[in-house]
Amino acid sequence: MSTSLLYHGFGIRGYQYQKTEYLDSRVVFWMQQAKEKCRCSSCGSGDVILRGQTERRFHGLPIGGKPVTIVLSVPRVSCRKCNLVRQVKVDFAEPRCHSIKAFARYVLELSRLMTIKDAAQHLGVSWDTVKQIQKQDLQRRFSKPKLKHLRQIAIDEISVGKGHQYITLVLDLESGAVVFVGEGKGSDALLPFWKRLRASHAKIQAVATDMSPAYIDAVTTHLGTTEK
Repeated sequence: MSTSLLYHGFGIRGYQYQKTEYLDSRVVFWMQQAKEKCRCSSCGSGDVILRGQTERRFHGLPIGGKPVTIVLSVPRVSCRKCNLVRQVKVDFAEPRCHSIKAFARYVLELSRLMTIKDAAQHLGVSWDTVKQIQKQDLQRRFSKPKLKHLRQIAIDEISVGKGHQYITLVLDLESGAVVFVGEGKGSDALLPFWKRLRASHAKIQAVATDMSPAYIDAVTTHLGTTEK
C-alpha cells in the first residue's frame, strides 16, 4: 500500500519501500534504492562499485495536515567507465534540493495565492525552504532565456561590489530583458553569449554599445558589423 502511495501521491517510483514511522506529528517514509539500479550520475553507466551511502531527507507533500519526510540512503558509487566517484542521481528531486519535485510544485502553486511566510507555516517548513524553491524555479526558467527571437541588443558593463569587480550585460532592446550576464568585462566575458547566439540562429539587426574597442571588435568579429 505504501509503495502505491509513494508512486500515486508523490510521483516516486523505482525505489524500494522499507517502513513508515510517525514521529512528533510527522509522517516519515523510509526507502532504499536497489543495488542493480544504481548508475553513475556522470555518464549513466551501470558498471559501478558501491562505495557506501549517505542518508538524505526530503520534504514530501503533507498528508492530512501532517508534514511528510522522505528518507533515502543515497548510494555512492565508483564508475569503472569514467573513473569518477559520485552519488547516484535521485530521480524524484532536483540536484542539491531538499524537497521532492511534487512538493516544489505545490509550493509554487501556493506562492501564487499567499506570502512566503504563510506558505511556510501551512507546510510546516522554514521561510528559507520556500524561498529557495522559488529561487530555483526562477533560475530554471530565466537563467538561460531563448535567444532565437533577438533582433536588437545592447552591451554594457557595470561595477559590482568593491575591488573593481565587473559583470557584462546583454539586453534585448525590444523587451528590456537581460538575456546574458557574463563575469568580468571585455570581449572574453561575452564568449559564452556568442556561442549561444550562434546556436540560436538569431538574426541581429542592431547593436548598441559604448566606444570600447574591445566591444566594437567583438561585435565586428561575431556579427560582422560595426554599427552602433
